[in-house]
Amino acid sequence: MIFRRLLSTASSSKFSLQPTIKQLLSHPVSSQETTIVSGWIKSIRKQKNVSFAVITDGSSPQGLQAVLMKGRDDELLRGLTNGTAVRITGRLVSSPGAGQSHELLVEKDMERNVMILGECNPDTYPIQKKDLSTEYLRDNVHLRARTSQISAMLRLRDTLQRRIDSWFETQGFCYVNTPIITGNDAEGAGEAFRIAQVESAHPAAAEAQTTTLPPTEFFGRPAFLTVSHQLHLEALATALSRVYTLSPCFRAEKSMTGRHLAEFWMLEAEWAFPTDNSVHNVCDVTESLLKATLSGLLESEDAAVLWKDGDAQKRNLIISASDSSKPWARMSYSEAIKHLEHRHSTNPFDYTPQWGHQLQSEHERWLAESFVGGPVFVTDYPAKLKPFYMRMNDDGETVACFDLLVPNVGELIGGSVREERAHLLEEKMGDISGSEWYIDLRKYGGAPHAGFGMGFERLVVW
Repeated sequence: MIFRRLLSTASSSKFSLQPTIKQLLSHPVSSQETTIVSGWIKSIRKQKNVSFAVITDGSSPQGLQAVLMKGRDDELLRGLTNGTAVRITGRLVSSPGAGQSHELLVEKDMERNVMILGECNPDTYPIQKKDLSTEYLRDNVHLRARTSQISAMLRLRDTLQRRIDSWFETQGFCYVNTPIITGNDAEGAGEAFRIAQVESAHPAAAEAQTTTLPPTEFFGRPAFLTVSHQLHLEALATALSRVYTLSPCFRAEKSMTGRHLAEFWMLEAEWAFPTDNSVHNVCDVTESLLKATLSGLLESEDAAVLWKDGDAQKRNLIISASDSSKPWARMSYSEAIKHLEHRHSTNPFDYTPQWGHQLQSEHERWLAESFVGGPVFVTDYPAKLKPFYMRMNDDGETVACFDLLVPNVGELIGGSVREERAHLLEEKMGDISGSEWYIDLRKYGGAPHAGFGMGFERLVVW
């Protein structure tokens, strides 16, 4: 009995899934070994004595070409169409063709070496080999990940997340999970989705129920989908010092622009005991994170797919931004307004830049794309434009905060030094019911701390 348990443990420790196409191409096996590949047919070209099928499993933009030597399996060959799920057995050999290092050579007995796992009718399959518009893919959203662009974007998201996690680990941060349902509106903008309990009854009782029950609050008081995890992170930072999360957020903004999503993912970080209470210390952290994340990223295969027809100038701006030897530009909000007013006097914007007013998208993009030609931190905004939690500067008018503006996107990150002085925070917040715990964080060992939030989708867009 003990021997069987030890044998079972040893076997499970060596378990490994069948290699993906990416893994096979990264570490090719001997041509004498039998290789099994599972995936979908991306394209197939049938000739008199041989057929060439490109197989993809989504692990990389580069598929694997299977060379099918024609035998007596004509019926099976006719079933191999674009989108068909297959499992193919063959030998991985060096490819004589250009653009690929290896191909899968399948012997003539296809009935034994080729298995159709899922048929695909080529006449009705929505993902054809042609350019498909964004609108068309939205109508076929369940299939759009099968296109080269969308799959490359999803793998890019995966790469970005892994690099971000790696950077935070080197800096001693702890990844934490924060609530999705909350009673807090961290931004104070009133743009949260409210949670409502759906009253339901068994269908058999429907006729007997003559009155409609009034809706009730499930938690006894209003609850919302979170717009930001910041306040919860601040609480955790008072115990763990350095915390971050990458979690979904929801905002009920009445906007139909490409910059605002009802559901999106936000990277947020909070840390106690910053070097000082200067906003530039927070800028240093975010700049280091992004440069480490972006470094060499455009050399990946997925970036090549996404930038196939891209603007070379935009690409060069990102490469330049990831150069660790070049610090990103910084200017105060007041300095930014002066530059915008000067430009407006000769070449007017649609919206007039004015101190005390929010920067519009056109202002942000001009600063990053035309004036600076790269990422730029705009710091020290007027207090009335920003949420209550940002630390008041000594001038009594501005707060120690920043927005990071990047070319072709606009605002990417917002961050600040947090107000750790309880009496000032109480004055700002006023009588907000249920906020006592937030004030307590300052009263019981409250330490200087700072943080930022970054829209993950905007990073992908950039």
